Amino acid sequence: MNRIKLVIFTCFVTLAVVTLGAFTRLSDAGLGCPDWPGCYGFLTVPNEAHELIAAKDQFPHLEVEADKAWIEMIHRYFASFLGAIILLLACLQFFKKPQVEGPNKHYYLLLLLVLFQGALGMWTVTMNLQPIIVMGHLLGGFSILALLVLLALRLKHRDIIADVPKRLALMCYVALYILVIQIALGGWLAANYAAPHCTGLPLCDNLQLFSWQSLFTLPEPSATYEFGVLPFESRVSIHFTHRVWAIITVFSLLIACWPLLKQAQNQVIRNSAYLVLVLITLQVAVGAAIVHFQFPLLLTLFHNFMAAMVLLAMVRLCFFVNLAQKVGDKYAPVN
Repeated sequence: MNRIKLVIFTCFVTLAVVTLGAFTRLSDAGLGCPDWPGCYGFLTVPNEAHELIAAKDQFPHLEVEADKAWIEMIHRYFASFLGAIILLLACLQFFKKPQVEGPNKHYYLLLLLVLFQGALGMWTVTMNLQPIIVMGHLLGGFSILALLVLLALRLKHRDIIADVPKRLALMCYVALYILVIQIALGGWLAANYAAPHCTGLPLCDNLQLFSWQSLFTLPEPSATYEFGVLPFESRVSIHFTHRVWAIITVFSLLIACWPLLKQAQNQVIRNSAYLVLVLITLQVAVGAAIVHFQFPLLLTLFHNFMAAMVLLAMVRLCFFVNLAQKVGDKYAPVN
């Protein structure tokens, strides 16, 4: 398997890990195993009589919920596999002789990030779903996925025939930052279990509870943060802010992508901009459907998946725009 194929394979593994992480969170299985990295002291979910007795002795206040525990452990298995692949990529790059010009530091950044992501995964469990840690864990998974896709693009494409004005390029970069903030707000919403606290469309039915003060309220210290500890009004404010920023995100992506559809000389850039607009339109529709159907698990999971897809599409667009900026007046075919 050549390097590009291995990186692309790693992208799909990362997407599976991110999706499994979202499913673990949405199915309330984040504490399905109360310890880390094992599960009640075992490498698999205990099911034999002597294993269940040992688990009870070690965690007398807990009951083994096999369904939730397996969801959590499968997520950990996939995450460990991902870490091993990224370590392999870093080792292959380190021992490659001679060191050629290219994205060498990219591999090592990915390795550091996946190690930190593993630490966040441990703290998520040992700190009993502390919202800041949970949100950081979500953002870490998205960051690894985005960096891997960016690495694949850097390995495959070196030049592009395009002339993108600096103004349009800047608009793309700003839109990407706004999108990242929206994803972070979604992570904060999920970490505080604030989704069902803002019903009704397009505004919350209980919008009168919104306040800036409650929006910036942080969770008080608690033995566990499962199912959330913030007051009801704080969760309403968090959810409504997520909706408002979603509108800002949609308009920023539209403002960034629409001119590229009209002015970009390169078909790859036009197609990339078109893909972003299609995905964000679908994402808005999914978000509205989630509220209308009262937050079904699978539809909410698809909303998480689509957030990753929109991010990757925007990263791809910004890559080609940035490449066009670097190439300038030098025209060469896209590899």
